[in-house]
Amino acid sequence: MENKNQTLGEFIINNQNSFKYSSGELSRLINSIRLAAKVVNHEVNKAGLVDIIGETGKINVQDEKQQKLDVYANNKFINTLINRNIICGLASEEDESFISVNSIDKNNQNKYVVLIDPLDGSSNIDVNVSVGTIFSVYRRISKIGSSATIDDFLQKGRNQVAAGYIIYGTSTMLVYTTGDGVNGFTLNPAIGSFYHSHANLKFPKKGSIYSINEGNYLQFPDYVKKYLKFCQMEENDRPYTSRYIGSLVSDFHRNLIKGGIFMYPNTSKNPKGKLRLLYECNPISFICEQAGGLAIDGESNILDIHPETLHQRIPFYCGSEKMINQLQTFIKNSK
Repeated sequence: MENKNQTLGEFIINNQNSFKYSSGELSRLINSIRLAAKVVNHEVNKAGLVDIIGETGKINVQDEKQQKLDVYANNKFINTLINRNIICGLASEEDESFISVNSIDKNNQNKYVVLIDPLDGSSNIDVNVSVGTIFSVYRRISKIGSSATIDDFLQKGRNQVAAGYIIYGTSTMLVYTTGDGVNGFTLNPAIGSFYHSHANLKFPKKGSIYSINEGNYLQFPDYVKKYLKFCQMEENDRPYTSRYIGSLVSDFHRNLIKGGIFMYPNTSKNPKGKLRLLYECNPISFICEQAGGLAIDGESNILDIHPETLHQRIPFYCGSEKMINQLQTFIKNSK
């Protein structure tokens, strides 16, 4: 049972055996993300009062219109992580290349790389819908004493040592895993601390919610169209309920709590898929598996895919085990 009086820092110390490396290193990593998240949360909550919503007028590396809060969140996370003397490299969804970070002694002694989506769903800010931050942590594979290399970032999701997300909603929550279950922490804004509020989060084995942008229906693969019809049929425990926010963190978090499937398939417009493997799919898939769910691209388990580029896009399906298995039946029958 969760101890709701236990802070995030206390939880990490009390559960240090769940992290196979130094608990001090994990504390510094998560604390860096926690600190930046509190600052971003403060700004998100001021949206509409100060000039932080809307577009910058620039296009980011993803060929998407960059929001003002995207830039703000990106800078806050980069500066906070770089200044904590724990990472040797950082890659952001907002930037074309990775940043190599030297240790404080200038001998490249830091051991971790972080990949981050600073503000997922940021186009929802000006309509007051939940947004989030997604992060992924790897142990470097390049030699300590040298600068980080691209190979440190292009690792299979299975190699992640930690992953998580922050959701800025009716309350602000930080959810993360180190490969030993999933735990959630809720921010008490009065004192600025995250408290353990959700212990050992698990997907319900059988969900009843499907999340997909049905506006793109005509562009979906046939097996997705057939699965959607299956979800809508009046039979047994169906029809399922359709819920789609348009923010991966928000949609995933709801499905994790209530049970459901999230789908972002490849389309005729985006034949390789649209979500980013390294910044979105890998960390969410790690959390998903640790919570008893499944995550696939239609062919393979997401965590077994070997990335080829920093901004690689893939189709993405994740959620309750039974619902993913149902989808896989339609995929197999389409071949």
